[in-house]
Amino acid sequence: MNLLGLQPYQKASVAPLTKAERAAHFDRVASLGCIINNKDCDGGLNLHHPTGAGWGLKADDKDVIPLCFNHHSAQTPLAYGHSIHKGTRVFEKRYGSQRELLQLVRDLLA
Repeated sequence: MNLLGLQPYQKASVAPLTKAERAAHFDRVASLGCIINNKDCDGGLNLHHPTGAGWGLKADDKDVIPLCFNHHSAQTPLAYGHSIHKGTRVFEKRYGSQRELLQLVRDLLA
């Protein structure tokens, strides 16, 4: 299991993604649009690498969550807690944990 308590896509003994594989996966994830998908979405898209328990450790490139600028950036004009980087705990209470959102992404891609 990784920091988020999810089974990893690949075992540690497997080579990391190539540039082409990473780009293809990012394209698939981006095609989902913002996973929050509500009236506050701004149309832009960022891929968020979840962190585990505030340790500041970046997730594997297979573990990304598509979020629009408003739901990702600390620079969003939205109020505190509507963005993952502008009040993570409030964001997770409002929209679901990073773990839950990542599992939703995995389910949608399956």
